[in-house]
Amino acid sequence: MPTPKPVMVADLFPELLEGLINLLGGLTKEEWDTPTLCAPWSVKDVCLHMLGGDIGNLSWKRDGFSIFSEIESYEHLVQLVNEHNARWVKSTQHISPQLLMDTLKFTGDQVSQYFQSLDPYEMGVPVDWVGPGPAPNWLDLAREYTERWHHQQHIRDAVGKTGLKEARFLAPILDTFILALPRTFRTVAADEGTAISIKTSGNVIRDWILVIKAGEWQLYEGASEKPLASIFLPDDTAWRLFTKGIPLDEAKSQAKISGDQELAGKFFETISIIA
Repeated sequence: MPTPKPVMVADLFPELLEGLINLLGGLTKEEWDTPTLCAPWSVKDVCLHMLGGDIGNLSWKRDGFSIFSEIESYEHLVQLVNEHNARWVKSTQHISPQLLMDTLKFTGDQVSQYFQSLDPYEMGVPVDWVGPGPAPNWLDLAREYTERWHHQQHIRDAVGKTGLKEARFLAPILDTFILALPRTFRTVAADEGTAISIKTSGNVIRDWILVIKAGEWQLYEGASEKPLASIFLPDDTAWRLFTKGIPLDEAKSQAKISGDQELAGKFFETISIIA
């Protein structure tokens, strides 16, 4: 069984940025103030958050400047990130929508250039929801791509605009988010060889297998002949589930679940963002 391939997304950042700027350029004043799924943030607040992410990436990763203290645990990291995000959005409310668009274009171009300059296989910063320790740059860039894509989708949902859900844009999202599964199941005990089948439908058709090998859950591509549990869900449900964008009961109602219900239920606890 093949392991998941690296998710290469560096060439998609300029297109994603172009989609965002074109989207924002057509918004009315009322749409800028529209609430989003990221309560209590409005469309403008989400854009401010994205700008903060660009500035953070350029300052910390490119320029080596950081204000964060030593991280004590995953829970401490989540607390620091949430507090920082809330402070940033609150303190930048005076920025006008036009200036916000201009600045997002300015920082976004630099971020795209920086990301494209990196060696995808060189070790970089951790992607904490996948696991501890340094991760290859391709994984960090894939995480950054998911962050920008799903926040842009929050804006599109809020104002009723078509999302970038073609396989070209959505496939890397699911291929990245699914890498959180071994961490999700790390405390679940099972017999050697126990397998869970995960399938998605829609624009992105995927098959994955989560298997216990040598006492650890490992992720593979492909189908399993005799899984102990199976989950089959639409691609649109999957990304929303992994980003806490859909209630668990609703996600389960949109999925087809068979086999061991408790084991399958653990899948729906997967979170592929820092939250």
